Amino acid sequence: MRILQVMAGAKFGGAEAFFTRLVAALRRAGIHQRVVIRRDKHRAEILRQAGIEPVEFRFGGPLDILTRMGLKREIASFSPKIVMTWMSRASTMCPKGNFVHVARLGGYYDLKYYQNCDHLIGNTQDIVGYLVDKGWPAERAHYLPNFVSASPADPLPREGFYTPNDAPLLLALGRLHENKAFDVLLDALTRIPNAYLWLAGDGPKRAELEAQAEKLGVKPRVRFLGWRDDVEALLASCDIFVCPSRHEPLGNVVVEAWAQSKPVVAADSLGPGVLIDQNKNGVLVPINDSKSLAHGIKQVLGDRKFYSAIADHGHVTYQEHHTQSKVVEQYVSFFESLVDKA
Repeated sequence: MRILQVMAGAKFGGAEAFFTRLVAALRRAGIHQRVVIRRDKHRAEILRQAGIEPVEFRFGGPLDILTRMGLKREIASFSPKIVMTWMSRASTMCPKGNFVHVARLGGYYDLKYYQNCDHLIGNTQDIVGYLVDKGWPAERAHYLPNFVSASPADPLPREGFYTPNDAPLLLALGRLHENKAFDVLLDALTRIPNAYLWLAGDGPKRAELEAQAEKLGVKPRVRFLGWRDDVEALLASCDIFVCPSRHEPLGNVVVEAWAQSKPVVAADSLGPGVLIDQNKNGVLVPINDSKSLAHGIKQVLGDRKFYSAIADHGHVTYQEHHTQSKVVEQYVSFFESLVDKA
């Protein structure tokens, strides 16, 4: 089986991180791949460490003829049975040919970018439902979940982050963007006076969030960590993982917290709302409601039995649906079914 993977994503992001995990896992499973990525030294190095030498192109705008020609050349030389594209730009730049074209979607995107595809993958059942509702043939829309790393890690020393060892520690991860609703989390923090917050990520809202933290008087208890590549260690360090997002198609961060047996409190946006069984493997609160978010966090912090129960059930959910072995098995079976039908 020969698969050519094409990633045209940004420097950081959940889909980009999953891409590197998946192609490395597929290589270990014996899948013969060629990997094409948007130029990125860090991503290329991660792939090389996994034994994969990527081909890098610019993936610029519509006039980027060199990338189109290069991608066509790679397909011709590799002769893949399947081309799997990640992001709309990769999908639209992919030429037609004697292969099955599959695109992987992690959100509710305009299908005009995917009209040349043969099959679409959604990483939630809800995304697959959206594709079918928009007119995509149901037999060519497929649900394949993500997996995350469950590698154990030692907690980071709190003194390095000027955080008391006895303070409840909240962790939030993601791009500092309007969709992530970290402004709501900062408001909630005013109602949890003894808690500290580590916020890992960067983005256009950073200065605004720092100013908000200052205005609210919580900045002494907030650590803006920037982008980090030690998520497992951050999760090992925290007491509760919080996902306050207004818009979160999947909520991969929820699964990452479950993998590390951490309790989760999340806003009831699309992804977390589907993943979490209320008060069993996590706590859901209304979107844009800082008072309810604070109440949910204090509910978990104040009841050790409840704390342990939702953490344990979250880890069970991870083991049942989101381990590397189970997800890779599903991808391999999917690819084999496409080759058999071709």
